[in-house]
Amino acid sequence: MLQGPDQASRVIPRHVGIIMDGNGRWARSRFMPRIWGHKRGANSVREVVKAASSSGVQVLSLFAFSDENWGRPVEEVNALMGLFDHYLSHEISELMRQNIKLRVMGNLDRLPVRTKKLLIQGCEELSSCTGMVLNLAVSYGARAEITEAVRNIAQQIREGVIDPEHVDEDLFASHLATAGLPDLDLVIRTSGEQRLSNFMLWQSSYAELHFTKVQWPDFSASDFDKAVHEFSSRQRRFGLVDQVINNLTITTDPGAGEISC
Repeated sequence: MLQGPDQASRVIPRHVGIIMDGNGRWARSRFMPRIWGHKRGANSVREVVKAASSSGVQVLSLFAFSDENWGRPVEEVNALMGLFDHYLSHEISELMRQNIKLRVMGNLDRLPVRTKKLLIQGCEELSSCTGMVLNLAVSYGARAEITEAVRNIAQQIREGVIDPEHVDEDLFASHLATAGLPDLDLVIRTSGEQRLSNFMLWQSSYAELHFTKVQWPDFSASDFDKAVHEFSSRQRRFGLVDQVINNLTITTDPGAGEISC
């Protein structure tokens, strides 16, 4: 167990995003096919989802498959879709037991029919859950998400539904795939890379970043706890200076932590 603030006094991020990187390299270093790394990475997903839910995280967003990943070899893409199908077929009951709600964002129309159907069914089956939200980014890219939001707002302006003078950050955020969810507090990326790779660019504007050399198949609950521990020790400035932050009076809004899904 890590030393420092105990569980009761630690600042727990409301929304954590994870870029799960290193599956292929993990497998290659063991002279195994890349898909073997993805299979082992599914175990890390299971462990981290449980750890995040237990720690009090309200939303966990996992970058499961990017727009760019469609450019990988067909055999690998097909194998990844098969892994999604297997996970969704076998883990929904466990997510239900943990009271975890499922959301998905991305261009689902590009997915195989079975995968898309299982994702939609999973969201429906878990819609009554009231615990942590597991948000899967599948066939997702932040630039595409932002472009779609702009297109939708422009269409509503053309139709007279929205006054251009009323377009602000809140209105824009309401047209993103994460509408109703808090912005990211913490972004974790595994395998040593230090970039966001088109992951939730709007939502991560003020997120704390945690980069680790641990490859995703080796990433455990203790690694997740370490990232949350580090987050808890940081002072989030939001563009302010220490003197202003220290003089702020924090009031507790009973509804501030509620999430509408």
